Amino acid sequence: MKFIIEVDDQKAGFFLELLEQLKFVKVKPFSPYKVEILEGIKQAVEQVNLAKEGKIKLKSAVSLLDEL
Repeated sequence: MKFIIEVDDQKAGFFLELLEQLKFVKVKPFSPYKVEILEGIKQAVEQVNLAKEGKIKLKSAVSLLDEL
């Protein structure tokens, strides 16, 4: 099973040391670029879910192309 866990920068070193002591846990930190990509995907999924619930209205593909 995989998890994404956010840890305060000041406590990250301690938390990594703690996890590395557990033989059944593998730790692979994300690069800042991967974190940025994941946050963008998360935001997009949240917007799609809000649109499905009718809480927001998304732009059409045509209107997006017109902006370019």
